Amino acid sequence: MKGVGTHLVLELWGCSNLNDPEVVEQALRDVVDATDVTLLDLRVYPFSPQGVTGVAIVAESHIMIHTWPEHTYAAIDIFTCGQERDLTSAIEAVRTRFTPDRVQMMHIVRGILVE
Repeated sequence: MKGVGTHLVLELWGCSNLNDPEVVEQALRDVVDATDVTLLDLRVYPFSPQGVTGVAIVAESHIMIHTWPEHTYAAIDIFTCGQERDLTSAIEAVRTRFTPDRVQMMHIVRGILVE
């Protein structure tokens, strides 16, 4: 199927480092590098008493990480448009930073084109 974009949704369970804004920032940068997208802006927001949200705005769309340390869980969205990319390289990038016990992946073709 061809579409206007690819959306990779990752569910990471049994993670570590989820309350560290620097780790979340580096994970975003690692995904940017792994997927060969163009970084425009990057923001990371820690929450009290716990949790971190980070977003990388890329020319091709966005990468987001939301963490729930109390559940050892992270939700990650990687959405790109334009040139097709192999987004599976992003999985290893986040595995390295968060060392999850389990990863669930959903691959969604966005804006399916009917020809």
